[in-house]
Amino acid sequence: PAARGQGTRRMLYYFVGDGLAVGPQALSGYAALELVAGQDWELVNTGSTAVECLLLQGQPIGEPVAQYGPFVMNTQQEIMQAMQDYRRTQFGGWPWKEADPVHGSQARRFARYPGQSIDELPAP
Repeated sequence: PAARGQGTRRMLYYFVGDGLAVGPQALSGYAALELVAGQDWELVNTGSTAVECLLLQGQPIGEPVAQYGPFVMNTQQEIMQAMQDYRRTQFGGWPWKEADPVHGSQARRFARYPGQSIDELPAP
């Protein structure tokens, strides 16, 4: 159904399937569409496989947006600072002494309890 709020924005992400019609527009590949939020839209699977879409809708927050990879901030300066912070601390730091902690090359199951020894567990 159509959105009721004035200024609402709506994005449709089509990411699984081999054919989708959004109103009069036929899509054969993955796509991102900005839809007029105040209008009804009919989605029709025109392909031979299941379709998956993600519909996002909301009111703009009235703030500038800068995005790079997983980082979303208000300015490019804030993006650069977030990337520097991530490189320096990995968002809180790595709790192990080594960069690549492993439990040996043999597959085994165990449980470690605070203040106790490690219990070996039987294979499933």
